[in-house]
Amino acid sequence: MAAVMVGQFHARDAEGRIYPVHEFQESTLQADGSAVGAPITTYRLAIGDRVNHLGDNRFELAQTGVEIIRIP
Repeated sequence: MAAVMVGQFHARDAEGRIYPVHEFQESTLQADGSAVGAPITTYRLAIGDRVNHLGDNRFELAQTGVEIIRIP
């Protein structure tokens, strides 16, 4: 699986803390290096923690369950 960072943004939790979030496009590669299927978008904090997309501008930190909102 190959991942390419395609964007980054900041998100805020209910207590006002700011989180830098990186957006990646991941694709599964065949033995010849060609991509299989549509790429999958994943999110991670700058420190590497996984982030789940809940819809619209809402996200959740996978380890703690803290909900964060993308800052426009």
